[in-house]
Amino acid sequence: MISVNHLEKVFRIHQARSGLGGAFRDLFSREYKTVKAVDDISFEVAEGEMFALIGENGAGKSTTIKMLTGILTPSSGDIRINGYVPFKQREEYVRSIGVVFGQRSQLWWDLSPMESFRLLKRVYKVEEAEGERWLERLIEELDIRSFISQPVRKLSLGQRMRCEVAAALIHKPRLLFLDEPTVGLDVLVKQKIREFLRNLNETEKMTILLTTHDVSDIEALCKRVLVMDKGKLIFDGQLSELKERWGNGTEVTFQFKKRTTTEQVRAVLGDIPCEVNRENDFAIRVKINRSQEMLPHVLSAVMTSFEVSDVKISEASTEDIVRNIYSTDGEVVSYG
Repeated sequence: MISVNHLEKVFRIHQARSGLGGAFRDLFSREYKTVKAVDDISFEVAEGEMFALIGENGAGKSTTIKMLTGILTPSSGDIRINGYVPFKQREEYVRSIGVVFGQRSQLWWDLSPMESFRLLKRVYKVEEAEGERWLERLIEELDIRSFISQPVRKLSLGQRMRCEVAAALIHKPRLLFLDEPTVGLDVLVKQKIREFLRNLNETEKMTILLTTHDVSDIEALCKRVLVMDKGKLIFDGQLSELKERWGNGTEVTFQFKKRTTTEQVRAVLGDIPCEVNRENDFAIRVKINRSQEMLPHVLSAVMTSFEVSDVKISEASTEDIVRNIYSTDGEVVSYG
């Protein structure tokens, strides 16, 4: 569905000199700085994947999305999406994609969402009978029937965003771009949008690209994550792999029925790489760095050797992991 090879985008930015004299000199001789917003990124996405593109502000996410949607022309590199080169075949290409920008609206402010939907159906030349059936499904699953006849300006943020999602899907695209779709929304509205997107991906095999700062969106929707930093792609893989690489490991707290020492626990764990610390006479905490690989061995070794009354397993949250990423320099890890 998406093939990106050695993609770059370079901007030439005017550097204004200070003071009245500097402004006068700028009239005749300007100074420029070259900024590489996207720096040689490559990745591929199969049809029907739901994945997240994340990064700090200024990491290059928005520039990448604008190139993928055909708004910006790359400085170098190749993009092919659904058989199209976005910036060269934009008119044909946009008929196959839907886009939702959380901070921008595609609905007409003084019209009702239903009137906007009808206009968009005409713009995209949607077949009448099939289009009505599809629109009815969108209205039902996004639960927008009660307010689609009100002017958009009178809708709450949560109501408007659900209508924005419906508007982006009115022509039944094969690829959906979502840029901060749940920003500022309450928990119930977020949950409704997430459930709808999961169902859409499962039933229609629609490819969905999500950019967000809300890590709960990523955990709820995506298995694959791409991480950008300073224009480069520093990670491309499964969310579970992201946790393994940048997480602080997994901590397992064992509550024993009898007094147990850290030396006894360390002895039964053998060569397993971990830290063993005492919490009290009956509780010991084991921190495992390679948690996915070693957790079963730790649990098996301890529980077969001691009488255990309780086990508590805790992992770093995805939010903690994302914070760790930007305090650590990393190399690209490819998706397998």
